Amino acid sequence: MIAAPPFSSLAAAARAIKSKAISPIELVQTCLDRVARKDSALHAFITVTAERALADARAAENEISAGGWRGPLHGIPIGLKDVIETKGIPTTAHSRTLQHNRPQHDAAVVERLREAGAVLMGKLSTHEFALGGPSWDLPWPPARNPWNSAHFTGGSSSGPAAAVAAGMVLGAIGSDTSGSVRSPAAFCGITGFKPGYDAIDARGVLPVAPSLDTVGVMAWTVEDCGLLFEAVGRADRAATPSAVIAPGSGIDIKGMRIKVLRHFYAEDAPISTENQAAIECALAVFRELGCTISEGRLPALPEWMACGFIILLSEVYRLHRGRLETSPEQYGAAFRNIVSLGAALSEDDCAVAERKRMELVAAMQILMEDCDLLVTAVQNGAAPRLDKASPWAVFMRPSQAMPFSVTGQPALSLCCGYAEDGLPLGFQVVGRRCGEAALLRAGQAYELATDWHRRRPPCW
Repeated sequence: MIAAPPFSSLAAAARAIKSKAISPIELVQTCLDRVARKDSALHAFITVTAERALADARAAENEISAGGWRGPLHGIPIGLKDVIETKGIPTTAHSRTLQHNRPQHDAAVVERLREAGAVLMGKLSTHEFALGGPSWDLPWPPARNPWNSAHFTGGSSSGPAAAVAAGMVLGAIGSDTSGSVRSPAAFCGITGFKPGYDAIDARGVLPVAPSLDTVGVMAWTVEDCGLLFEAVGRADRAATPSAVIAPGSGIDIKGMRIKVLRHFYAEDAPISTENQAAIECALAVFRELGCTISEGRLPALPEWMACGFIILLSEVYRLHRGRLETSPEQYGAAFRNIVSLGAALSEDDCAVAERKRMELVAAMQILMEDCDLLVTAVQNGAAPRLDKASPWAVFMRPSQAMPFSVTGQPALSLCCGYAEDGLPLGFQVVGRRCGEAALLRAGQAYELATDWHRRRPPCW
């Protein structure tokens, strides 16, 4: 029999470690055992740092025993998407081109985790350089969904979502350029938090499109994401625990004004009827919590997608142009074929996209003058089968996540139900620029009023 993880959330484990109900060594060893037993089927990890993890756990236990508890991440097992540089530990970006890359320095977010006393469990799978889709022509296979291993995790923070959902880590750090934290969180039934642009220092995170890239956090609950953000976010942006985390008590969000962008997912790029119904139920919960709900409209979703994707393609192509021209075979087909499209974009195209971006940001600012939050979809429905997940899907329908990458706003992906086949369904709550604290508070209020986040995949 495979043991279940001793705690179903990072926050619960943190409280138990602080009270010495469990030791960091026991917690980390349990998670390592689950990696050993489960990851051969899920492929969430590229590199497991077992010796480092146990050493970190021993150090944490010694410090805590001596009265040196550093905070909620002290002794907590954390995973990193493998685009985040780690000193002396392979950072591959899930790419053959970096298969033997061992950085000389830690990324800024890794330094913050180390200061908080977190335990590094290893590096987690992604799409190649955090772009494209699931590929079978790379040195490592794509991650699989813990709810049903025949299904897709979403991407590109695929390994982080799978590792959290399967209980192999209690939190993970990912990156989000056009939904790469939010989409896999929705498909895997966990919480994904993309803070506002530049709210977490991105130094040492391999870029996709620097003007869109955001470091994000992933865990089971909003409370967990708040603790992670408190530890790794910039001091002037991270919400204090007291502002976000209120164990055992309700959170008053009465009077918050929410606009639902229903046209994004009902008209512009319709999602499944069961996901639409689940979002309506989520809106009803916010009404019961005292929020006012109204309809909001923005420029059509394809406009956001065209603008964001031109910017993304032009920036990622500039980063990889040299190697694509001299040795394209070093890349997987999915990444190579998509990024090569950037060669067709002219400087005029990019200038037009940047002007359009300013127009769209202005439209968003006008929309949010009289509201606090937005609600819309994250994905089209439940996770598709992995063998049906195409890297070209991004061209088939516009992304529900792209608008808030274009504007740089903070966004939460939350579970709002389950499909008929048992796979999770998600929705997206979006805050104002620099409004991370209010967004997390609203997300936790929703979470405390519902039970969706309490379910776990069959592998638990």
